[in-house]
Amino acid sequence: MLPADRLRDKLIVSNGKGVQVYKTLAGAYRFERYELHLDQIHPDPLAPTCLARVRVDQAEAQIPRALWEAPDARVAVEDFLARCVRDAIGRYGRTRWSGRITPLHIDAGGQEILPRTACAVGEDTVEVRLTIALPAEGRKVLAKPAQALFFEDLPAVVDAGLLWAHLDGEAGRRHCETYLDYLALRDALPVHGLVAFVADGSVLAREAGASGRPMRGGRAAAMHAPDELAVTVHLPHRGLVRGLGIRAGVTMITGGLASGKSTLLAAIAHGVYAHVPGDGRELVATVPDAVALRADPGRRVERVDVSGFVHALSPGMDVTALVAERASGVLAMAAGVAEALEVGTTLLLVDEDESAIAFLARDPVMLELLPAAAAALSPLVERVRALWEIHRISTVIATGALGEYLPVADAVIVIDGFQPASGTARARELAAGAAPAGRPFERPAPRCALARGIGGVRGRGLRTEVRWRQTLSVGRDVVDLDGLPQLADAAQARAAGDAVLYAVERGYVDGEASVAEIVDRTLADVAAGGLGVLALHPEHPGDYALPRRQEVAAVLNRLRSLQVRVRRGAGESSTAAGPAEAETPD
Repeated sequence: MLPADRLRDKLIVSNGKGVQVYKTLAGAYRFERYELHLDQIHPDPLAPTCLARVRVDQAEAQIPRALWEAPDARVAVEDFLARCVRDAIGRYGRTRWSGRITPLHIDAGGQEILPRTACAVGEDTVEVRLTIALPAEGRKVLAKPAQALFFEDLPAVVDAGLLWAHLDGEAGRRHCETYLDYLALRDALPVHGLVAFVADGSVLAREAGASGRPMRGGRAAAMHAPDELAVTVHLPHRGLVRGLGIRAGVTMITGGLASGKSTLLAAIAHGVYAHVPGDGRELVATVPDAVALRADPGRRVERVDVSGFVHALSPGMDVTALVAERASGVLAMAAGVAEALEVGTTLLLVDEDESAIAFLARDPVMLELLPAAAAALSPLVERVRALWEIHRISTVIATGALGEYLPVADAVIVIDGFQPASGTARARELAAGAAPAGRPFERPAPRCALARGIGGVRGRGLRTEVRWRQTLSVGRDVVDLDGLPQLADAAQARAAGDAVLYAVERGYVDGEASVAEIVDRTLADVAAGGLGVLALHPEHPGDYALPRRQEVAAVLNRLRSLQVRVRRGAGESSTAAGPAEAETPD
């Protein structure tokens, strides 16, 4: 390890030279309070960048051991420290780099608390992983601002963001307690027969746009559960917490325009993750395998069994192994249910506003006009009872217009002004005598991904990239992220894509393992070795957040190059993928 002065000397002699000389900075340097590791330097003429690690001894950082010695608590402490470093970067970079993007960056996430690689707290050290934009102009090194960056800004950020004596210790403890309370709440759901819980006082509405931050001001109404729907749960730090309990089974959330029904469903969908203190949803918890369905027209479907919903298509199209290059919204949602059953779920979440209506329910007037439609499609309303009674999969649907769900719902929640009320009794009166329609159906057979079919993600040096928050580039393949509404942020999407690349590289995609087994093997390696096992350069895995198995499977299922064979039961033929259809008709 070199002394910090050697870094200064290298910068001085590099001034005015081509940005390629930045590569000579690579190495480890000892500063007064920390080590700086410049791991990878990319001398891009337009934007030279460096992947760096800052390592501080625990004797210097003095992070209270009681806060991080338990694995769950360590996740919260690492998340808190990464946010403190990001805040310090914002404070110290705002003046010097006014009008420009601050050259220091750490992936500290959004409103969710997730296992991340941005910060690692260990027995002896605390380490954060940064991306540094190296100062340059006209493809020439700017030594003076680079020196200020490394010898003034970075030390100030370390002091303000990683030394516990300079942090708000009470905020750190609250961060940990909030995370541990969320985990306890999520673990308590099955004990109380619930699939979701929303604590009284929760603020569910979000700011406009994609920020995910809570809405402020008069429109940010705090939710309170009526006695008929209330459940009380004991948490280790908050004590007794009362709130709205969503019970297992079929639940209908209804209300008028802008009443808050979609907001409640979205909060439940994101309740699979813990949230930071003050978010408004920190005590909203949902079973961790919940899947939010969304119409995703144009997505690719590879040999998915949609026969539980679709019974007849164009000649030559097999509904037990549907292949579609660009599926319609109805077929995409049917495939989404089948894929959720394949990878495993106990809760489906459906919003009328984000769905293909024909998939949700029948219009009796249109059936008179198109009687053949009844034989071609069984909508979700005819399957939710079988999903629950046979497969033990609950459904929560938010709708303001589909009264067909009243006879099949176990509970009806009416939302008005973001406040819930029980509408179950009145719904049963209105639906009296209406027999729930539908019949049972089988779970889809496992699909085994073929190694020969994933050429688009094969090859050394490939990795994933999130583009404009809309698409995920996985090697040479592209996945539309709009169909994955439960992805928390770009770091989680990137990890899901690299998990697919890792599975291919490790040989888990072999034509024998099912999609669920491929995902499970990959995430088992992550659990054993950390998210860094997915990285192309494991020494600096600083841009990952842990994805759920549902999102990893969803990325794999949406690859345009994916080919599978269906693992049939004994006595049935197992067929490999055939040529894909150009597109599927509605």
